[in-house]
Amino acid sequence: MVCDRCIATVNFQLAQLGIIGAKVQLGEVRLNHDLSTLTIESLDKNLKSCGFEILIDRKNQIIEKIKNAVIFIVHSLKEDVKVNYSIFIENELKMDYTYLSNLFSEVENITIEKYIILQKIERAKELLVYNEMTLSQISDTLGYSNVSYLSNQFKKITGFTPSYYKTVKDKKRIALDKVRPVNNMKDSV
Repeated sequence: MVCDRCIATVNFQLAQLGIIGAKVQLGEVRLNHDLSTLTIESLDKNLKSCGFEILIDRKNQIIEKIKNAVIFIVHSLKEDVKVNYSIFIENELKMDYTYLSNLFSEVENITIEKYIILQKIERAKELLVYNEMTLSQISDTLGYSNVSYLSNQFKKITGFTPSYYKTVKDKKRIALDKVRPVNNMKDSV
């Protein structure tokens, strides 16, 4: 789950099955009681029809929490707030960053750092489409040291310069939960 609509959808699906008292947050549902196997199967089926899945495996839960933390940082913070991603993730998950980084790389086949870059580029695409900020402002907002660095990463990942992307009518944005590296990106960013 990566947005308020996701939370609302999950809450709706829980209510449809009569599951009450659940605490739903980004990427997490906490229940105040155990569910029967039949209820879990029904919930899983309903959630899959909405594009979600139940993650019971501990590793996958941790990966989902890391992704949600990255998405929060990249898409919520303002330019005047400088964040050290590794410290933020470590504090958010209350686990050692080295462990989290190794687990993420093992499961996702990409480093957390590269995942952050992918999310930053998606955010840059969004800001370019809105056309309310200059490229320099976007660069500052996303924590890049300069516009050139953002432009180079943007082109490496999308194949377009930010200024050309702005002019393209058919914007190719990706849903945040679908952000994945392209084949040539795994080792190049």
